[in-house]
Amino acid sequence: MFLTAYNGQFLGPIAKALGYLMNWIYDFQSNVLHLDSIALVILLFTIVIYLILFPLTYRQQKFSVLSQKMNPEINAIREKYKNKKDQASVAAMQEETQSVYDKYGISPFGSCLQLFIQMPILFALYRVFYNIPAYIGSVKNIFSGLVNGIIATPNYDRIMDKFYKAANVKAVTVDIAGNGSATDKNYIIDVLYKLSDKDWDKLHSYFPKLADDINSTHSSLQRVNSLFGVNISDTPWNLIATSISDHAYLILFISILLPILSYLSQVINIKVGQLNNNLNDDDPMARQMKSMNLMMPLMSLFFAFTVPAGLTLYWIFGAVVRTVQMYLLNKKFANIDLDEIIEKNKEAAQKKKEKRGIKRAQIYEAAKMNTRNTTLSSRAYSVKANVDNTTFEYKKQNFKKGSLAEKANLVNEYNHGSKK
Repeated sequence: MFLTAYNGQFLGPIAKALGYLMNWIYDFQSNVLHLDSIALVILLFTIVIYLILFPLTYRQQKFSVLSQKMNPEINAIREKYKNKKDQASVAAMQEETQSVYDKYGISPFGSCLQLFIQMPILFALYRVFYNIPAYIGSVKNIFSGLVNGIIATPNYDRIMDKFYKAANVKAVTVDIAGNGSATDKNYIIDVLYKLSDKDWDKLHSYFPKLADDINSTHSSLQRVNSLFGVNISDTPWNLIATSISDHAYLILFISILLPILSYLSQVINIKVGQLNNNLNDDDPMARQMKSMNLMMPLMSLFFAFTVPAGLTLYWIFGAVVRTVQMYLLNKKFANIDLDEIIEKNKEAAQKKKEKRGIKRAQIYEAAKMNTRNTTLSSRAYSVKANVDNTTFEYKKQNFKKGSLAEKANLVNEYNHGSKK
């Protein structure tokens, strides 16, 4: 089944896992619903994927809600250390900012997790949608009769080579040996799956004795792989070019409509996902978020013209499913109890703070030990720091001016002075 599937070391296994899931969904809709449509498979597949990812969506939206609530505190910390670029101030600002995140029980990188998981899925899906027969066995079986007839034709390898070049099938690697092997059959299927309607007509002149098999295979493929006449394995850009030359205006309209729907669905999804669109323009993160919210849908519009139409359908369906999820989550989080969340995270926040304090003290001690044999300056002092009820004492030491140990102790002095 996977002889011509994508075999990349990282995305290959992901594509095969997604292919198994799509194959199961296709068999379900074919046997239970008595429908054969790749477009419907993509819709059901999208729903399943986003149900699996729902815990991440929940966390991401909760992060957005709590970010809005804690932004005044974060902005106050930034204002407090505005224009302070010294190491001690930067360290203190980072500590206070992290304490706010701990208080609300979220991570500053919480919104990135879903993106990191979704991106490999998206890239792997490109491979699956580009070569559906390699992953969905029932679609591959559509070609069986015709491929067997081609294999039985004398010198089929030379005939297929001529046809492959005449059809100008793009981005399909073919190495037909002419020995009737399963690999040859898979390569032939790769070529046939990428043919346009014109190319299917050309195939008659190369294999005139297989006219009935060619017609039945083409008809079956159109039934499962088309959306209102649009081949979802082809890119909208190619579909637009061929539909213009063929005067197929319905296909032209749908081919243009799909990328536009992809763009609009992404914009709506972003609007629903934002709880507060009045972001502070003085906040660098807010400005960056506004730029991303503008650029991401535009990138979706651009890429939607260049990837298989099936992947564009996945984007559209995915945006709709996410919009519904976020709308429901926004209603759930509308009356979130901050006091309960803060109280619940108090103990965990305290432990995180203690852990950071211990780690800092260990760094200071290591820095002091590593520099004790260096040339010492005349500056001497004694520091006794209490970090969340854990006491660390530093005896009088002379540190080389500008050394790491001196800088570490300066930070510790600053923190000790701030607590006083």
